[in-house]
Amino acid sequence: MEATPGRERLIEQFKADGLHVMFGNPGTVEQGFLDAVDAAADFHYVLALQETVAAGIADGYARATGGAALLQLHSGVGLGNGIGMLYQSLRGHTPLVVVAGDAGVRYDAMDAQMACDLVAMARPVTKYATRVTDPRSVLRTVRRAVKIALTPPRGPVFVALPMDVLDELNSEPVLPTSVPLTDVAPSPASVGRAAELLAAAERPVVLIGDGVALSGAQAELVAVAELLGADVYEVDSSEVNIAASHPLRRGQTGHMFGPHSKELIGGADGVLIVGTYVFPEVFPELESPFRAGAKVVHIDLDAYEIAKNHPVDLGLAADPKEALRALAGVLRQRQTTRQRAAAAARLDARARERAPPPHHRGRSDEHRTPSNI
Repeated sequence: MEATPGRERLIEQFKADGLHVMFGNPGTVEQGFLDAVDAAADFHYVLALQETVAAGIADGYARATGGAALLQLHSGVGLGNGIGMLYQSLRGHTPLVVVAGDAGVRYDAMDAQMACDLVAMARPVTKYATRVTDPRSVLRTVRRAVKIALTPPRGPVFVALPMDVLDELNSEPVLPTSVPLTDVAPSPASVGRAAELLAAAERPVVLIGDGVALSGAQAELVAVAELLGADVYEVDSSEVNIAASHPLRRGQTGHMFGPHSKELIGGADGVLIVGTYVFPEVFPELESPFRAGAKVVHIDLDAYEIAKNHPVDLGLAADPKEALRALAGVLRQRQTTRQRAAAAARLDARARERAPPPHHRGRSDEHRTPSNI
């Protein structure tokens, strides 16, 4: 393959991954890269006046498109300005591919103006942070970063790009990034155990997060919630995981005070957690908020979050859509007539609570001005 400057090849790699828009706020050390951006066809740079703004726009773009977004920051000063927003993207699992330029590897020993450890700065607020130091591994490193950003639990990644590395000729192949499929179904035995733990609950609750939307599991979630007749609370979410109009949706638990969350779920005897961590409050309960003896099942692709803070009876590291689909099927088979009737009664009670008040005949005409006055 004919060698071209790394900065030009990098843009081709971005385009191969469907990344045609870059948000950012550049500086002098990115000048050569920006020249390549300006010359590239079908690739656009969106300039923001400050890095926090650029990071926020990129976060929103990633959420709106459902894929990754490119964010370019200027060395240590730009990265420093964007760190607060990157922290929020990390907590919200937004797949941002963040790049920042620096003057060059050849200048490391000089400790010059703006010299700093970019990777150390980025590491606390990203899933993965690295620096390219060899011109033969620019695209390889970027593909690794894109893969990590898009693999659940998704989140921001960071790659420092020294300009002297990008100036070197590069002959790496431009290939689309291979992102592993994570639509993993749990075993029939584990689904059966989950159904057994949840079916008998008389006060069931479902706690959900954006893992539901990411998996496209909204319909499966509703099916399970209705089969259980369970109230549904969103724990920490930004996406549409269940319709706001659904009678079982009870709103958010909140993110400030653990006692508030405990009050909402403390009476539940069966708890299903799907696609979220528990709990994200600023002042969380140190003791378990679940009632003694409550059966707790946690489904998530992020095994780290399962039983991270409080024990569960069953944790399933599985795709929410596949797991909920299987769980709904087993519940339909195994629920007793009494359990089905009790769940239907809970659903009906919530539906009646949400129903609009009955229309009183003639009431809409009480204050109407006659047309002939």
